[in-house]
Amino acid sequence: MLLPGSKSITNRALLMAALARGRSSLSRVLDSDDTRHMARALEALGVDVDWDVSEATATVVGGDGVVPCRSGSIFVGNAGTAARFLTVALSLWPGSFRLDGVPRMRARPIAPLITALRSLGAQLKGADAPGCIPLQIEGGHLRGGAVRVPGDVSSQYLSGLLLASPYMNDGLRLSIPDVLVSRPYVEMTIKMMEAFGVEVRCPSPQSFHVEAGQRYLGRAYEIEPDASGASYFFAAAALTGGRVRVHGLSRASMQGDLRFVEILERMGCHVHWGPTWIELQGPGERGRLRGVEVDMRDCSDVAQTLAVVAAFAVTSTRITGIGFIRGKETDRVGAVVRELNRLGVHAAEESDGLRVDPTAGAVRPARVHTYEDHRMAMSFALAGLVVGGVEIEDPGCVAKTFPDFFERMQRLGLGVEAR
Repeated sequence: MLLPGSKSITNRALLMAALARGRSSLSRVLDSDDTRHMARALEALGVDVDWDVSEATATVVGGDGVVPCRSGSIFVGNAGTAARFLTVALSLWPGSFRLDGVPRMRARPIAPLITALRSLGAQLKGADAPGCIPLQIEGGHLRGGAVRVPGDVSSQYLSGLLLASPYMNDGLRLSIPDVLVSRPYVEMTIKMMEAFGVEVRCPSPQSFHVEAGQRYLGRAYEIEPDASGASYFFAAAALTGGRVRVHGLSRASMQGDLRFVEILERMGCHVHWGPTWIELQGPGERGRLRGVEVDMRDCSDVAQTLAVVAAFAVTSTRITGIGFIRGKETDRVGAVVRELNRLGVHAAEESDGLRVDPTAGAVRPARVHTYEDHRMAMSFALAGLVVGGVEIEDPGCVAKTFPDFFERMQRLGLGVEAR
């Protein structure tokens, strides 16, 4: 199977193409709520974005570091990448802008990013609650320089600063005083910046330098399939004893969430890595998955998927390093534990993660609450492949990143019924 393009890569590519000198042609562009918010924001700023949804392609005419509009109101919905990246970009571009989102996005603090931007010359203030959107941004003052940003809350702060850094007059010398969560996403940002013609130096694992005067150059760029989205289909094979091959992903892929495949291998699945595909076979005997203890700070977007798989293992699973995902679309630690408990699974929150203690035959039918979180809906749909009577509340929330998720599950014959 070939899955839609990565949300994270699509949004980075759209922003870099808008900043670039010349025209960029993007292929396998993901059509989802999050990516539409990014594209519409750029269009509202006067960027020429020609998006052919049917062909999954987009042509973007870059402004060489500037945008035509000098004022506007930008709405990002609940798109975290768009909110963080555009907070930086709007500080860079001359003009007066308001950035806003849905109530949940307004409740997700970005104070460390705001503090960092102000230290680099940006002029922005919270229109309501300090440290949150909506923000009023007086752009054109982001000069760059040296800044320390905490890495234990969100890697998107770092990625947002790095993406805009070539156009800061003083460049950027970014350092992290603590542990960096979701490091692969920062590495993804750096690789993509290099693909668009900008060099990022890393004197140490905790520091990143971008020299002033560099520019993105328009180019043709193919977006990888979404590894986070692929996790649900790998998990489906693991739970049912089936086999799935996902094309377009390999060991050379830049997405850290592919580590999920290695975790499933530790649990008893068989994995084959091809040059342009990954194939996973579930355990020969259904229900013989082994529990694991795993730190998922670098692949937290698939922690919910693993927690549901763990409910059907024969031994306990402990997931650590994910305390920071309490501030995502919902409190993803607490929500996962509550919904596993609702299904009759023994699960408990821990200070930096959660524990799942499966009991044979204990999983029962239930209506699962999704908390308007797309990953809750997709993860817990997997339980319905093993136990009948599992209902997913508000399945439409998957449109955030994977609009046709349930249709694809149906086409694969995985027992999903729309009601």
